[in-house]
This record gives sequence, C-alpha cells and structure tokens, in this order.
Amino acid sequence: MSDSKLAGQFFDAAIALLRRVRDEEGDAIAAAGTLVADTVAAGGRLFAFGAGHSSLAAQDVVYRAGGLALMNLLTVPGTTGVDVLPATLGSALERVDGLATAVLDSSPARAGDLLVIVSLSGRNALPVEMARHARELGLKVVGLTSVGYAEETRSQHASGTYLKDHCDVVLDSKIAVGDAELRLDTVEAPFAPASTVVTSAVLQAVVATAAAALADRGVQPPLLRSANVDGGREWNARVFEEHADRIFYRR
Repeated sequence: MSDSKLAGQFFDAAIALLRRVRDEEGDAIAAAGTLVADTVAAGGRLFAFGAGHSSLAAQDVVYRAGGLALMNLLTVPGTTGVDVLPATLGSALERVDGLATAVLDSSPARAGDLLVIVSLSGRNALPVEMARHARELGLKVVGLTSVGYAEETRSQHASGTYLKDHCDVVLDSKIAVGDAELRLDTVEAPFAPASTVVTSAVLQAVVATAAAALADRGVQPPLLRSANVDGGREWNARVFEEHADRIFYRR
C-alpha cells in the first residue's frame, strides 16, 4: 500500500469521526457551551484538565487566540503531557488515589466555577476522583471521554465508576478502545490515533457555542486575539486587565 493511500485512510477515518461527533453529540456540545456561558455570565471561572495526551486538548483552549481568556489550565504535576522523565511516570500518577483531591483543594477553583476534564478512557483514578471532588466542591463538570471504554474495560478507580458517571455534561468522543484507526497485515499493532484531533475539535466547538450564547444574552465574550496581528497585544492586555480576578495563567 502506498504511503499516500495510507495517509488518506487516516484522514478519512478522522473526518468520519468528526462527522459522527457533529451529528450525534450536537445536543451535548450545546449543553456544555451553555454551561460555560452560564459560568462566565455569573462571574465564575473556567478550568480545563487532562492527563497525558488528553492534556493536549485541554491546553488547546487555554490562552488561545480566538479562545476564551477565562479558561485556565488545572495542572497535576507530572501528568501534563509527556514532560516528565520517565514519561511512564505520568501514567502511573493517573492511578494514584488522593492526588486529584489534593490538587483541587490547593487550586483556586471554588463553588460556582466550571471544570472541563478530558480523559479518553475515563477509567483511571485521577479523572474520576477529579470529577467527583469537583462536584463536591460545588463546581460544574464537563467530561470529554470515550464512553465505549466504560463498556469494554474495567474501571481503575476503587468505586468502579468512570469519568462519565460524575459529570453534569458528558461529551462522547466516539474514539474506539485502543485509540488507533489503521491496521496493516504487515504491522503487528494498530496505529494512527485520532483522539487529539477529535477532542480538540469538540472543545473548540464548545467554546464557539459558549461565545455565541453569551453574545445572545448581550454579554461580550472575553475572547483573546492573536498577538501576531496588529493591535492584538493591546486587545489582550485590556481583556487581561478587565478579567484579572478570573485569569490565573498570568500569575
């Protein structure tokens, strides 16, 4: 099989997933966007969390041109991306009980805020505990996960539950268990994950929905502009000043 044909198959698979999420998760995306808009309008703060590669989608909506300035990254040391050595430590930390509670209790998150949690499998202790404790603290929780994992895998949390069981809104990425879209007879393992493509697109759709919902209410959404266009830095400086009490990535 030619390289170009295989590449085309990956694009086709990713596009099919995006179309499926668009068609099947529209109501959930609208609900999540409304919840984000409600939080912004009520004076709450926004946080996003993901561990490992799930952190990529969370980071994509933080301090982003065209994004909501109020979205802050909630970090758990050692689990954000693959920035620790050994990289396998991050995976181990996702299974540690009590870690999410300690992080939330030490964070600026409080009742009335909203937390977006991205976890492909949604089965590890960290995202499950993060969602449970966030709701105990009075936060709204939007979970972005593959619901299929709850049907085909075993929960790694003591409760036997998954991220999807502790959210105000659940967004199903539709990613198949194993997160690999391609197979070849000559390659022993499946390959070409599409979860980052899909989860990033879903979160951007939620942000777009929230911005429109705020505008419909007569509230100007606190959006950032690119610093690489004329006037962008000045625009952002004004937004930062107006919403300084809800932006934590500049401190």
